[in-house]
Amino acid sequence: MTARAHIDSTWEPRPAARWEDAFLAGNGRHGAMVYGDPADDRVVVNHHTLVRPNGSEHLRPPELADRLDRLQSALLAGDTTAAERFGDGRPLVWVQPFHPAFQTRIRPTPDDAPATVPAADYRRSVDFATGEITAVREARRSQVFVSRADDVIVQYVTGPGLAVDLTLDHALPGAPPRLAVGRSTVLTPDGARLSLRAGYPDSELAYTGVTVVRAEGGRVSVAGEGVRVEGARSLLLLTRVRRHTGHLDLAAECAALPRDGYATLFARHCALHRPAFERAALTLDADPAERLLPGSELIRRPDSPALLERLFAAGRYHLLSASGALPPRLTGLWTGDWDTAWSGAFTTNANLNLQIASAAAAALPEVSEAHGSLVYGQLADWRDNARAIFGARGIVAPSHTDGESGHTRHYQRAYPLHLWTAGADWLLEPLVEHAETTGVTDPRLTAALDEAALFYEDFLTRTGPDGSVAVVPSYSPENRPANASWGTVNATMDLAAARHALTVPAGRSPAHPVSARRRALADRLAGYRVNEDGALAEWAWPGLAETYDHRHLSHLYPVWPLDAVNPYDTPELAAAAHRALELRGAENDSAHGHLHHALIAARLRDGVRASAAVRSVLAGDFFHDSLMSAHYPSRDVYNADAAHALPAAVIESLVQSTPDRLVLLPAPLAGCPSGELRGVRTRFGAGLDLRWSADGTATAVLHPTRDARADLRTGDGHTFTDAFAGSPSTLLELTAGVDRVLELGPR
Repeated sequence: MTARAHIDSTWEPRPAARWEDAFLAGNGRHGAMVYGDPADDRVVVNHHTLVRPNGSEHLRPPELADRLDRLQSALLAGDTTAAERFGDGRPLVWVQPFHPAFQTRIRPTPDDAPATVPAADYRRSVDFATGEITAVREARRSQVFVSRADDVIVQYVTGPGLAVDLTLDHALPGAPPRLAVGRSTVLTPDGARLSLRAGYPDSELAYTGVTVVRAEGGRVSVAGEGVRVEGARSLLLLTRVRRHTGHLDLAAECAALPRDGYATLFARHCALHRPAFERAALTLDADPAERLLPGSELIRRPDSPALLERLFAAGRYHLLSASGALPPRLTGLWTGDWDTAWSGAFTTNANLNLQIASAAAAALPEVSEAHGSLVYGQLADWRDNARAIFGARGIVAPSHTDGESGHTRHYQRAYPLHLWTAGADWLLEPLVEHAETTGVTDPRLTAALDEAALFYEDFLTRTGPDGSVAVVPSYSPENRPANASWGTVNATMDLAAARHALTVPAGRSPAHPVSARRRALADRLAGYRVNEDGALAEWAWPGLAETYDHRHLSHLYPVWPLDAVNPYDTPELAAAAHRALELRGAENDSAHGHLHHALIAARLRDGVRASAAVRSVLAGDFFHDSLMSAHYPSRDVYNADAAHALPAAVIESLVQSTPDRLVLLPAPLAGCPSGELRGVRTRFGAGLDLRWSADGTATAVLHPTRDARADLRTGDGHTFTDAFAGSPSTLLELTAGVDRVLELGPR
């Protein structure tokens, strides 16, 4: 195998004992979790649409608009707890929780059961470049992938004289006891058809899975709730699941499954998956021997470049695999338990944007398009939120969604998430970056940006004592001032979002210039505040004291991703933002907090702080053997934040771009003195390959797809050695189709 092959895969010498360690595959709709145990070959089936009805699906946003003016007056007058009473009295209701469907199980018949699997005779692996998961023990081999071409989970088992029992098993951890389960088994000329229907308690909704089994040789018979296969040379399983109401035509579902063999199915899938995964790659100066280690051993070496290489590749693989019909949930596209933390929802005030942060730069438009599916599919609900809560036109996004409803309905005294007005701008920003990178703007994005600005036109009607426009009520997820309640005035994130929505996004397109009215309103917004510690304050309202020890860094939204505060255009505010970062604690060591910290540190050209934040994740035992991550250290709470966000932190430390700026090596991570980052996309329309060395030299090759001009910058430790030598700021002229080579050296 080549070095690249070892980087773009991982393996284990034993089957997974926990579902958290199962290897993962997905096509953005179906997901598969593969244990790889020949004694009990289990594949947990997931689907993005599988959310359990819990009553929340019928709830609408609270009707509070007629009380808004009184709340605003109270907050502006100094009542620091007024927002605690701004609700409709309903109890807290979580969104519909994400859950697994069932697991396919292939177990040797009692007469053919294997002994305990010796490590020397066993290997399971996942190839990120193809999405194929393989488990091998002696002559028996199991191969699984989730087809992007045919939208089906494919499992192929080969071995001499296979004698196995095959069932669909719904009894996964946390499954409701009142789940109405029905099964059917039908023998076919070449095998069998199994189905499992599960009706949710107190609901007309159900989901149905079908598995077609095709046996080569041998005999297939009905056995209990499944089938027994004896003497077969191979088994091909094709599985789909669908959430529905009423009757599902099983014959039609099975007839729609492809008839091709494994090799043809796999080739058709690879033609879509491989090019997407291989668009970008990271190669470091890693020890070849460490590259050969199984993932479970490599994750115990937090300072190993081989670990960072593999996690970068795994992060891109898992992010791509989880994105399709929807972007990744808190758990990506996977769970083996019905009791998923935080409902396995999309938490939009931090986690979702962090997970997809690399989509534009790491050349994964599939991820951006999946995010667009979520956003554009919920705009009608976002309009309801704006009207019901704030009496305004335009759109307001929720902090939690199950992927179906975008209505705001999560209210708690400690987490008044319905007061968060920055959500639409925050969630549209990744789509703006996608449009800038590709050079193509979706008309739906233009319309949504207009609606985000329209909301602020209606909402921003009150002023502070100095005459500036105030954002009131205001909320900084998920923090509160040390001397006030959660709902306040002029949270910095809200100010940044309002200013951005009213000006920058629409201004990117000459066809949609910013109106003078909106620009004037943005100019009247309160400015950012620098507090007595010299830090960019989380609330730009006199008298509100900081709470520094918190996992969220919402107030640094102007730094990342907006780039409205940066070391080049706003050095004084950038210094204040850096001071805010220095003072920020890690609170409960959430992985998303550490990586958010790293992203902001990289924007502020602080490689030491970015490195420390990344190392907190690498050394904190956040990664399962599957290389999927956890929310807390010691692999506590299955969660995709770290796995998906890590590639973004690596890229931001090496390359940053805006529509008119390129920054090379702004904050290189410690322990990575040399390497290559290939296939990065910039927001001015050029691909970029970067090589850097321990002696401080580096070469960047730009591949422009359109004419562009960009201000060229470097990190503090480098300077240009070509035509730009000696210039602290240079204007880079690019011509579509003409590569440009940039040489850097130590300052």
